[in-house]
Amino acid sequence: MKLPRAAALPLSLLLGATLTLTGAATAQAADARAAAVDYVALGDSYSSGVGAGAYDSASGNCKRTPRAYPALWAAANAPSSFAFTACSGARTNDVTAGQLGPLTAATDLVSITVGGNDAGFADVMTTCVLESESSCVARVNQAKGYVDSTLPGRLDTVYRAIRSKAPAARVVVLGYPRFYRIGGGCIAGLTENERRAINGAADHLNTATAKRAADHGYTFADVVPAFTGHEICSGSAWLHSVNWLNIGESYHPTASGQSGGYLPSFRNAL
Repeated sequence: MKLPRAAALPLSLLLGATLTLTGAATAQAADARAAAVDYVALGDSYSSGVGAGAYDSASGNCKRTPRAYPALWAAANAPSSFAFTACSGARTNDVTAGQLGPLTAATDLVSITVGGNDAGFADVMTTCVLESESSCVARVNQAKGYVDSTLPGRLDTVYRAIRSKAPAARVVVLGYPRFYRIGGGCIAGLTENERRAINGAADHLNTATAKRAADHGYTFADVVPAFTGHEICSGSAWLHSVNWLNIGESYHPTASGQSGGYLPSFRNAL
């Protein structure tokens, strides 16, 4: 028997109800997938969260914080397990020697930032802040030479070790932001030539890292777009400049840089 015309539901309501149910089902499926994930976060200070504050005292000099993008993602998605071994100052050999313990055949997701310390970027910034423009540019070029000649092999070693221990894992390799807004509001400090050289070195490192990640079948997450407009000298920086009170936080993302820069870049790569 047909329903009376007055009792028939309008098409718009039927479509709305269908879309609502479909959206709810999709969200539930996404939540279920996240809940089934075993996630391990590796890497250096950009992954441990140096610069974001609220450090976990139990992590010691590694300076891990719940404000870092791996912890933020885990808090939002409630994976079935989360191991956070990223550590401030870590180089590629530190990752392979001390961070891979939680990786197993059951690991589904791995994130990592590494390479900046190998290339000597802390020394680059020290040289650029304390010495002449010519010394700064020369030290930047030295770091770029290392990225060309030596870093690819070191990244290969790390990436092979991850795949060996976690053969089924999705691996997301995140890059580094450009530090400076060229033509921005800084009226003191480094010259524009020094800032351009440093930005160019970050791009150089990202390009090399992305190539090695792709060759291993890993996903590279470029954070430069997310940080654009939030560099030092932008007026809305998500990066610390020189912090004389806590020198180790210099040139690291703030809490906003982790939540507004790294977290969305990681999430979009999944």
